[in-house]
This record gives sequence, structure tokens and C-alpha cells, in this order.
Amino acid sequence: MKKCVLFVILEPYADWEAAYLSSALYMLGRGRFEVKTVSLTREPVASIGGFRVLPDYDINSVPSTYEALVLIGGLAWRNEEARRIRPLVEQCRENGKVLGGICDAAAFLGTVGALNDAYHTGNDLNDLKQWAGEAYTGEQRYVMKQAVRDGKIITANGTAPLEFAKEVLFALEAAPEKIITEWYDFHKLGCYNAEMPQDATSWND
Repeated sequence: MKKCVLFVILEPYADWEAAYLSSALYMLGRGRFEVKTVSLTREPVASIGGFRVLPDYDINSVPSTYEALVLIGGLAWRNEEARRIRPLVEQCRENGKVLGGICDAAAFLGTVGALNDAYHTGNDLNDLKQWAGEAYTGEQRYVMKQAVRDGKIITANGTAPLEFAKEVLFALEAAPEKIITEWYDFHKLGCYNAEMPQDATSWND
């Protein structure tokens, strides 16, 4: 049975923040993972770049069995409707699953208290503090890095889709560490600067 990774997307979502991770799960996971999308309803969800996705689940039909809940950034996380995602985050934490958030979705995790006991990052600490208010007490654990993984919680800023993908892949043990690192270097450095791994052509076999 394939391991399910749930991507939460709210319109308009940042399509580039999901693309590296979702494709890597299929390419490096060698058939062990599947990606499913979740939104507030089952209506089509448009990305900032104009891609439209028909969600697999709405927030009331999310399966209880999954490996990770990944919140993809976008322009809607500060809307009141986004608060309806909070129970999914709380259930994920209670069940000890991998939890990820990037860009404003990372800050959203701070607004629901999910970052108070974990090292984390985001777009801007002052903005996070102002937005989250009293719900956020994790300032001392904020790290100014592209992406941060603390156990099963992964956060990243909006310019770090590759770093975010790498850390989620590590947390899921989606592939051997060497393979994940080679994949990251290849996409980060480019084919002329990264050392081409011997089996790169079989990533998607």
C-alpha cells in the first residue's frame, strides 16, 4: 500500500512551492508514495500561476491514514477561512505525523501554536510575531535559514522550495540520504555544476 502525503492548497496557492516535493516523492520514492490534495471544498483551486487543481479531499473527508501533512504557501493563509485548517494540523501533531509548512503556510503553523516547541523558520520573525500574537511563544527557536527540520516539523521561507522539499524527503525517509542529497544538488546547482549521479536517469523508474 502506498504512503499518502497530503498537500493542503488554498486559492491562490504557490504552485512552485509544491512542485519539487511532489515530483520528488514520485521520482525518488520508487512507487512507495502518492500525493493527494486537500482544500476547504472539492471545488477547483487555482494557483498563483494559473494552474487549476481539483482537490482529492475537502477538509471533512481527509483520510485518517497518511504519512505527512504539507501546507503549501499562497495568498490565502491570512484569511479567516484558513482557520478551518487548524483541526487538521492538530490531528497531524497528535498522531505523530510529518508536518510541513512553507512561506505564509509556515507562519500559519505559528498562529495555531504548532511551532512553540520546535526549531523553525519562515519569511520574517517580526511578521510572524505580529500575526500570531499570543499564540506564538517560540521566538527563541526561530532560525534564520532557508529551511529547518526539527524532528517531524519542517518549515521554510517562500524562496526555499528545494530546501523545503529536501527536508521533507529526509523526514519521510523517502530515499537513501545520498540519493536525496544528489537530487537536491542537481536541481540547486544545475547540471553543469553538480556532479551527475550515475543513476540520475533512473530517478523516475
